[in-house]
Amino acid sequence: MILRLRERRLELPPGRPLLMGIVNASPDSFSDPGERALGDLVELARSRARDGAELIDVGGESGRTDREPVPVEEEIARVAPLTERLAAEGLAVSVDTWRAPVAHAALAAGAVMINDVSGLSDPGVADACAEAGAALVLTHTRVPPKQKGFPDYDDVVADVAALLRDRAGEARAHGVDDEQLVLAPGIALAKPPAESVEVIRRLPELAALGRPLLLAVSRKDFVGALTERPPAARLAGTLAAVGAAADGGAAILRVHDVAEAADFLRVQAALRERDGAVPHLAEELRREPA
Repeated sequence: MILRLRERRLELPPGRPLLMGIVNASPDSFSDPGERALGDLVELARSRARDGAELIDVGGESGRTDREPVPVEEEIARVAPLTERLAAEGLAVSVDTWRAPVAHAALAAGAVMINDVSGLSDPGVADACAEAGAALVLTHTRVPPKQKGFPDYDDVVADVAALLRDRAGEARAHGVDDEQLVLAPGIALAKPPAESVEVIRRLPELAALGRPLLLAVSRKDFVGALTERPPAARLAGTLAAVGAAADGGAAILRVHDVAEAADFLRVQAALRERDGAVPHLAEELRREPA
């Protein structure tokens, strides 16, 4: 499967998901809150890339529903300078936004993907991606941005498939090519933990949509519900979800802990391959440093 990222066409081999490293430029994230200077955010993105992230997902607004939406100008001020710095260094930057003016500013700064978690609530986001040739992530949710709600689904996976099929058609109508589309089932978006788990269990059913699937499972509520741990203590549970998402056919995995996820996927892949080569252990790695 091919994913178009502006001038770059990226092949996504089955069973080998790419990692998308999270860089929150918003101070009120659930999982890693706090103000960060631009230089610190740049270094965080660099470290994500060194650890194995092929995409960097920059967010200028938290998805928290107990906060009002930030002004468009403020969101742009958070994401555009950071995107410009990272793009200048050759990093492939995705920007997490649901608003067309922010999407236009991010793409002008060099972003190659817009990660819209709102289900294309603003069709202008599709227009921006079509004009730039950038990738567009379409996410399942039945609740407007920055609002909390849990719709009563007859079959949550069937609803995910139906909405994503509809939103993909809308994006195409705005000029977005098939190779630019990525589909996300919206784990924890307008879904309680049990429904998020069901979506991951039944992920292969969404492969029929024919486009790469992006799974954002890192530190999510369902992991907290199963482990009874706060967001920062959910690494082990997140890795279990990463494994299940990879087994289910996810093409892109959005994570905070990139190095750990990369290690997990590397070992998981080696254990699956009957004839795969396993390297010798370097002598300096046999024991802890004195």
